[in-house]
Amino acid sequence: MFPAHRRPREAELTEPWVALEPGADPVERVRELRRAHETFTAVGTVARRVRPVVADSWRRSARAGVGPEGTALVELTDGDLGSYRAEHPLARVMPLVRELMGPFAADGEHLLAVCDAQGRLLWVEGHPVTRRRADRMNFVPGASWAESAVGTNAPGTAVLMDRPVQVFAAEHFIRRVQPWTCAAAPVHDPRTGRVLGALDITGGDRLAHPHSLGFVQAVARAAESHLALLSPAEAAAGRLELTALGRDEAHLLVDGRKIRLSRRHSEILVLLARHPEGLTGDELLCALYEDESVTPVTLRAELARLRRILGSGLLVSRPYRLTAAVESDVSVVERRLASGSVAEAATAYTGPLLPGSQAPTVARLRRRLSDGLRTALIARRDPDLLADWAHTPWGEDDLDIWRALAAVRPTAAVQARLDELESELAAPVGWARPAPR
Repeated sequence: MFPAHRRPREAELTEPWVALEPGADPVERVRELRRAHETFTAVGTVARRVRPVVADSWRRSARAGVGPEGTALVELTDGDLGSYRAEHPLARVMPLVRELMGPFAADGEHLLAVCDAQGRLLWVEGHPVTRRRADRMNFVPGASWAESAVGTNAPGTAVLMDRPVQVFAAEHFIRRVQPWTCAAAPVHDPRTGRVLGALDITGGDRLAHPHSLGFVQAVARAAESHLALLSPAEAAAGRLELTALGRDEAHLLVDGRKIRLSRRHSEILVLLARHPEGLTGDELLCALYEDESVTPVTLRAELARLRRILGSGLLVSRPYRLTAAVESDVSVVERRLASGSVAEAATAYTGPLLPGSQAPTVARLRRRLSDGLRTALIARRDPDLLADWAHTPWGEDDLDIWRALAAVRPTAAVQARLDELESELAAPVGWARPAPR
């Protein structure tokens, strides 16, 4: 199911991913870790006895600005949380996860938790007394437990590293989390291999055992197998997949057949995908053409050609509409932005929508999508997300992004690029940048 280098091996269930060595005294290990944590937060030095995976995570946490007295923030509540969970791919495996992990969590007074690819908790279930204790540190659905938000913790570190990991006691970066032990394993999309989120078991010191990590990893593999069984049924449901970001000619996947569309047909499909109820000929004319001299006959000819390309009665008229549901990369980015999944939205954004299109409605949608994502990235202040955008073809001259990046990652290279952009902005009218030699 996955490339050989990503398949879990039995050897990975020992050091460095398991918290306690065989025969280690948990009480003494807790004392040792607390001393190491105090030293690191005071002077930035990591003791030799701290596991490398934890030491690296502490350093990342400090660079991200996480403080040892911090707390998790709840990002999604009520209806927003409900709608996001309902459409998340992991919702389809929750009955299986509850069946496999629920009894273990209840009997051991533990919690089972499921997070998305950004470390945001979607479900937290288990023993009621343990849940009330966890509520006090905001280990609740909708809270962000990304490593960049709350430091070292099993679900957040597992999705970041794309590895199963166990975090014991004072290995947690935030002090209020240090009475806890957790083990988490990432869950992948069986078709693409990308991380969908992670399964986590959280409780007391009794979880500091290789078996707890092996258990949660086995459940994660079962969840992936279940998703793989669901995929063929979804493919047979007749849904179209439209890819239009970062390309002038969109691709449409129809029953396993990939169609490369012309620029005009790409624009039409983008518009019809956004309007499943259909558009009249006049509405399409206004959306597609700035030149009012273009006649309805020209549009009808384009639609007739598109109908022949699609086949199988997928495009009908009066009004013009598609007879099958369309999932587009544009709608994926929009949904993730609306739910606050900024990092996931940035991952799905592979470039401006049909960048060469001059169709008025497509151009407006292109600007709105780009501006919405840029605004969210600047507000999030995540240096890695900002750097990813700044080093793309569409972000290399984005002054606002470079200013935001310089504020959170003021390296010499970032500052030099920002100075260059600001110098160009301040150049007098008519000034031409010298051609490179």
